[in-house]
Amino acid sequence: MADDHELVRRGVRGLLRARRGWRVIGEAANGREAVEKASKLKPDIAVVDISMPDLDGLQATRQIRAASPGTQVVVLSMHESDQMVRRVLDAGALGYVLKSDLAANLVKAVKHVSEGKLFLTSKVSDIVVKGFLKNGKQADPPERTEPRPTPRQAEIIRRLAEGKANKVVAADLGISIRTVETHRAKIMQKLGLHSLAELVHYAIRQKIVTLPSSPE
Repeated sequence: MADDHELVRRGVRGLLRARRGWRVIGEAANGREAVEKASKLKPDIAVVDISMPDLDGLQATRQIRAASPGTQVVVLSMHESDQMVRRVLDAGALGYVLKSDLAANLVKAVKHVSEGKLFLTSKVSDIVVKGFLKNGKQADPPERTEPRPTPRQAEIIRRLAEGKANKVVAADLGISIRTVETHRAKIMQKLGLHSLAELVHYAIRQKIVTLPSSPE
């Protein structure tokens, strides 16, 4: 876990250690240290603050995912904006938790992300949906007919939006990784999407995927 405030690290440490079978194997006070420790320790989950010295949470997330592909990332943030959520998802994180919701949602976020599932708190989900509606109204001409994915494409969209890697999608559907990559490229081109964040937004708006915002 990485945060430049000792009190926050202490709180996160306490929440995670209270879970049976969970261990905190490393802590960092800045983004660069977080990348170095993740590269060395290869944790299952990295909990990363968005605002840190040396490297911010976005840069750290990208570098952690590159250095340790098996490590999934949950980002902690004070920012309640659709733009920031987009940037975090594009950086490769699967979880976004507001610090104001930390005590109630951190354990849920880590549990879901450890299962390869996307996790946004209910408040963040609302921000994403509102941002989609606002951006969609501004960007789409009134009479535009949006392309529709085929059933197979919808299945791939759902799995990708849930944060599953190409090889996992391939195994789920009994197809090759190359076929998944080809489908993904065609889907992005067909729907006019340019990033994972936009794909997640599309999946939410079309009700292809439901975000696990407040699981029990």
